[in-house]
Amino acid sequence: MEPVIVIILLALVGYLLFNMFRNRSRRMKEAAVQAQTAQATGLSINRDMFGGETGHHTPLESFHVAHGEARVTFDVPLDDEDDDVLNELLLGEAVEVVRQKRHTLPIDEVREIVVFAGRDKVREVARHRLPAPGELPPPMHDLGVSFTTIAHDPFAAHFEERDESGVTFGTVANVPEDDLPPLVDELRIPKGLDRGLRALGADPANLGGPDFVIALLRLFGYSVAEQAYEGSYMATKDGQSTFIATDAYKSGDYPELQENVIRRFLGEFSSSAANRGMLITDKYGPFLIHEIETNQPKVRFITRERIQKFIDSMALG
Repeated sequence: MEPVIVIILLALVGYLLFNMFRNRSRRMKEAAVQAQTAQATGLSINRDMFGGETGHHTPLESFHVAHGEARVTFDVPLDDEDDDVLNELLLGEAVEVVRQKRHTLPIDEVREIVVFAGRDKVREVARHRLPAPGELPPPMHDLGVSFTTIAHDPFAAHFEERDESGVTFGTVANVPEDDLPPLVDELRIPKGLDRGLRALGADPANLGGPDFVIALLRLFGYSVAEQAYEGSYMATKDGQSTFIATDAYKSGDYPELQENVIRRFLGEFSSSAANRGMLITDKYGPFLIHEIETNQPKVRFITRERIQKFIDSMALG
């Protein structure tokens, strides 16, 4: 064999070996990056954060039976004035608590269900006399505290190809330089949503941050797993998975969503294998998010100036 041919063959073999090791090294680096995602490291909670029994039900503070009364106390924030509709909702939840407890506790002598609620100050909000001792009324609502059948899912609405509501989203031209006021001061929260949030333990008077997101997810029937990145969640419903990141504003923060947070969100979403991704923040959104949403239709940003329309969309469609 001619020396030139041998040299060419050796060079070709060397080139192939070089590419093989380079590709292997790249795959190892990609695997290392993937190992930092929540599911790979085991930091994702592979269970419903709410649990099948509590997902759409009011958080229970205590339950006990005394003197023929089943006394149910819920950990929910209340207004100073009574809300008859919310009280009725809590009464329905209390009946279901007693129905569940009857499997482990004797209620044959229970003649009345008394409902207490509140956070800083607990008060009686409702009571119901049973037809006969231990005889419970039929369920008042099958889904617990849920908007799944009465309002359009706001998390899904923003990914639909056609937006029947006609809602459009923009960004602000001038970002304020001072500290931002509490988000709740700038929002109009419908009374029905206010009741739903309270019934699930979220305080509309302190609206903002992950608690608001989690409460809405519960209201719309999602199961949720917490992710490695603080304030991020994987929400699943009807076979669709949505990676949700939150970036809460704190006094002294720059009031506009930062590019490094956006990039981190996009990287987390890409690694999550979710069907779609949403970032929710009470900071203002930069113009950059328009370009991203145009190029990546499975990504949406709900920023401070968009949150009101996000809330309004629940009553549309």
